[in-house]
Amino acid sequence: MVVGFSIALIIFSLLLLLLVLMHKGKGGGLSDMFGGGMQSSVGGSSVAERNLDRITVVIGLLWFTCIVVLGLVLKFQK
Repeated sequence: MVVGFSIALIIFSLLLLLLVLMHKGKGGGLSDMFGGGMQSSVGGSSVAERNLDRITVVIGLLWFTCIVVLGLVLKFQK
């Protein structure tokens, strides 16, 4: 059981990392240092961006749940 949750945690961590890196920079942060501030967003957020936000939140919640369950399993395993 611990191995399964550990593997799930690694997978969710990698997915969360990739999803966060796929987001656009909103301005005023590190993305402006590397040329992300040169583009102007005329249309606001598109459907793809909103779906990316939703997927990121779901994966983040699964990641958090996996950490909590793994902690509880390790605590009560003895």
